[in-house]
Amino acid sequence: MGALKPWHIAIFVVVLVLLFGAKRLPDAARSLGRSLRIIKAETKGLIDENNNVAEKAEPEYHRQPLQGDVQQPTQPQGYQPPPAQPQAQPYVDPVQRTNDR
Repeated sequence: MGALKPWHIAIFVVVLVLLFGAKRLPDAARSLGRSLRIIKAETKGLIDENNNVAEKAEPEYHRQPLQGDVQQPTQPQGYQPPPAQPQAQPYVDPVQRTNDR
């Protein structure tokens, strides 16, 4: 009851030819095939990339912690702190300023 029979396929093909025309169907099939090939290549690339990322995540060598004292950074000679910023002028409402005249 749910199986496709040959006459179902024939009716489907006739409807497609009537809707899209005989000239557009080969182009549509070709572009669909290209799209499927691109999708297949991209998914394969993503799978390969995930495998490469997993391999690169493993370190090739192990780092050892530093032993001994840690030196504090020093300021270079002749260093002067930046000058203090001048006080900003208080905000004056332009409408209020013109009303005060």
